[in-house]
Amino acid sequence: MLFRALVIVLVLVICSTSVDAKPNLLIVTVDDMSADSIGSYGCPIEGISPHMDGLVRSGMRFQYAHVQVGNCMPGRNVMWSGLYPHNNGVEGFYRVANPQHQHLVDMMKAAGYFTAIMGKTSHSTPYHPYPWDAILDTAEDGSNYDKKNPAHFGEATARGIAAAAEAEKPFCLMVNVSDPHKPFYSGPGDKNQPTLVVNPEDVPVPGFLFDDPQVRQELALYYSSVSRADDCVGEILQALKQSGQQEKTVVLFLSDHGMPLPFAKTQLYHHSTHTPLAVRWPGVTKSNTLDEEHMVSAVDLTPTILEIAGVQGPRMDGRSFASVLKGESQDGREFVIKEYNENSGRSRDPIRAVQTKKYLYLANAWANGSRVFATATTGTQTYRRMAALAETDEYLARRLAMYKHRVPEEFYDVEKDPDCLHNLINSPMHQRLIQQQRDRLLEWMEDTNDHMLDCYRHFDDAEAREAYVIAKEKEATSRKKENSKNTPKPANAKQKVFKVSLPTPLVAGTTVEYVVNYDIPASLGAQGITITLKQGKAGDRVAREVAMIRGKGKLVVEFKIPDAPVDSRVSFATWVGPEYSKNIQFYHTDAIPVKAKTP
Repeated sequence: MLFRALVIVLVLVICSTSVDAKPNLLIVTVDDMSADSIGSYGCPIEGISPHMDGLVRSGMRFQYAHVQVGNCMPGRNVMWSGLYPHNNGVEGFYRVANPQHQHLVDMMKAAGYFTAIMGKTSHSTPYHPYPWDAILDTAEDGSNYDKKNPAHFGEATARGIAAAAEAEKPFCLMVNVSDPHKPFYSGPGDKNQPTLVVNPEDVPVPGFLFDDPQVRQELALYYSSVSRADDCVGEILQALKQSGQQEKTVVLFLSDHGMPLPFAKTQLYHHSTHTPLAVRWPGVTKSNTLDEEHMVSAVDLTPTILEIAGVQGPRMDGRSFASVLKGESQDGREFVIKEYNENSGRSRDPIRAVQTKKYLYLANAWANGSRVFATATTGTQTYRRMAALAETDEYLARRLAMYKHRVPEEFYDVEKDPDCLHNLINSPMHQRLIQQQRDRLLEWMEDTNDHMLDCYRHFDDAEAREAYVIAKEKEATSRKKENSKNTPKPANAKQKVFKVSLPTPLVAGTTVEYVVNYDIPASLGAQGITITLKQGKAGDRVAREVAMIRGKGKLVVEFKIPDAPVDSRVSFATWVGPEYSKNIQFYHTDAIPVKAKTP
């Protein structure tokens, strides 16, 4: 009897130890930030990122880490599926209602974790709302969290940790900081002031841009927004520390892609995808460790998290680098593959890339000499300045032509030319290396069943490339029409639960208030509300805000009107309900003219 009792006690101790040993996971991302915008990755601005640098240096940071794609929703879905875009189905900014893969949320919930998210909620999963245990985009009183307010990130983090403790589960908490994504810090009148306001004369001008007073002005706002992102990260880490869970929590940190300026965001260049990736794993990673041996990428993040947590997952395209975090070497880390398909306006511009530590090869299937690449950075002050100067400046005219039209193949020595200014695709001395990257890309396409495979097998044939791109453009158009046709009309769609007050007048480059007066019947309880700012006749998305509302009240949402909106028009779409196909009420404004900002 005594022996049996001792065995039972021992088993209980082992089980308790096993449960206690399961680590918490805190995933922190920043939005649209180049790796070299923080001090630990080479930014020369003193005091720009003390909290991010402290986090990065507290564990292992990777010098050669890349995300797969330079835009948000496809890139984030790679991170949390472990699959390339052509295999997870999220190749652009659209809903995948019936995904054929497991998301990190699904796998961690099945393993007993409490899952929660704040920020970039609709971009981090194949569809929204996804079944997280908690979505922390609204405060306890139902008001929207301000995604530029550092204190709100700290509050949401504390609430997520507390909710997990109440559920008696370890947490997998994802907190996505929206800075330095546009709208940037707007100056002394901005209600969310960063710790460091950067002056135009103090900014480092990236080599892929050009030195000009207007460019420096926009970069100053960007770097001030980096400082505010750092403030947000500081609040998140302080909330973790105050929870008492810091030593039981693995913290993973990265940016989703490069800065939202020309030749960075919505591209696959070096600075488009180079990310400041760092992992702090208590008891495993050593502080201030820099890994310069391995190339890792976003597709490897979910397999790594699962291994850290001791969770068995399905087969994925990526592979875990947890052994690297333990100080071991790992073979097969000489290069990463990058993939771009579609932008937020459903424009198909397929690109594939192979990047090593020293070289970058790009295959631009869309580039036919006349097609213009659709990128999110054409609305920037920097782009407009480049376009204006290109009329008389030969160098900027060539850069503008490359920005718009590109060429089918590019090859860069990123060790010597990280800004990708000198295309070596026709260099005789580099042909062997170029062919090596072509062979690697072809093998990867075959292994992952990439739909660009047949096109790439005949990449020298301009007609074959064009046929592939046109077919993909038709697919994108058909998808949009099919989604619209198959969207069921909800039985309660005729209910009127809100009215909007349109901001007037609308002036380019200014912040406006979009007011929603709502009256939700008690029988409907709390409901989600989604408001989207669009631009141009095609209705391309500029920004989206999501909140929870209940009862009767008023919701005020601030939007930054683009500096140069497409067609000089914007519109707003608003719907209330658990998801669009089950909306209670939907309202879309007519196109609204936008006045130019008075100098």
